[in-house]
Amino acid sequence: MDHPVIPPLMGLVSLVGAGPGDPELITMKGLRRLRGADLVAYDRLVNPILLRECSPKAELIYVGKHDPHHRPSRQQGDINQLLIDAARQGRSVVRLKGGDPFVFGRGGEEALALSKAGVPFEIVPGISSAVAVPAYAGIPVTHRELASSLAIVTGHEAAEQDEGRAGVDWRALATGIDTLVVLMGVARLEVIVEELIRHGRPATTPAAMIGWGTTGDQQTVAATLATIAAEVQGAGLGNPATLVVGEVVSLHTLLGWFVHDKRSVEAKSAPVEAP
Repeated sequence: MDHPVIPPLMGLVSLVGAGPGDPELITMKGLRRLRGADLVAYDRLVNPILLRECSPKAELIYVGKHDPHHRPSRQQGDINQLLIDAARQGRSVVRLKGGDPFVFGRGGEEALALSKAGVPFEIVPGISSAVAVPAYAGIPVTHRELASSLAIVTGHEAAEQDEGRAGVDWRALATGIDTLVVLMGVARLEVIVEELIRHGRPATTPAAMIGWGTTGDQQTVAATLATIAAEVQGAGLGNPATLVVGEVVSLHTLLGWFVHDKRSVEAKSAPVEAP
């Protein structure tokens, strides 16, 4: 069955993964939900090309953080309430999120809020930048001879942790996992490197940082764990960026295949404004 059971006069909220940047990486189901939505609440890293697929009658609401157009930032509780209120009005709602909703996208928090409010919802998974961005840089996150284990880590908790939550266990990750993928870790890169080396990861381990992966502005900096922070700083890379640490990074020069095409990929275009 394609839809969850929806009570009368209640709309469905679809938490849709938009993929990592290349607009062609959204799923067919995600695109279908987007085209049929009455309201679309979208994040900063959603490619604006996808918003052109919305109905002309759809209401588009920007709910991302750090908006380059200086629109007011919404708190997570406000976003949750927006989705709940729209569904209770009988509207078809799409919460469009970069990557996958459940991979560091707060999709789990939003789903819990909807569940507690008695609002029907569904999850439309998206292609996560954790695997797609390395792939576009010619880096397989697993390889039969080089890496049989993979960990995906948030870079936001590298130096500090929220009260009441455990931080990243760098001791376990340093030597227990073959490939590490760290999302949004540019600001904490020096700390991440320091923690990994301090807990036993060889300083000579290949490492790469990929900025604006899968888009026409993709840039890859490959180095070693000891030198990656300085190389990234010298290249001027900022978020969104994906860090990959492990022997699989050594395949980057052999497997690089992605040819930038700014005609079809416009990840840095100005977001489409709500009517």
